[in-house]
Amino acid sequence: MESTSIVRRPCVTEKSVMGTEEANKVVFEVDVRANKVQIKKAIEQLFNVSVIKVNTMTQPGKRVRLGRHMGVRPPWKKAVVTLKEGDHIEFFESA
Repeated sequence: MESTSIVRRPCVTEKSVMGTEEANKVVFEVDVRANKVQIKKAIEQLFNVSVIKVNTMTQPGKRVRLGRHMGVRPPWKKAVVTLKEGDHIEFFESA
């Protein structure tokens, strides 16, 4: 798998932004089939940073209602990446 297909998008929530500021951790949505080693290599290659640790969790799909029919969103995988001291990833340009 390629690096661009492993890392889908950053998860920008209040909790993940606080983790970025306090503990140098960044949260990404990643491919469900990717393992920790592949995620680490992809982040290091895409953003030119050093990754210390990767924690992953699979989030279950939520039940959704479409009219009178019930459906399920697909499950997705979240990766919490701990970066080396001094490295950081900027998602938004600060003016």
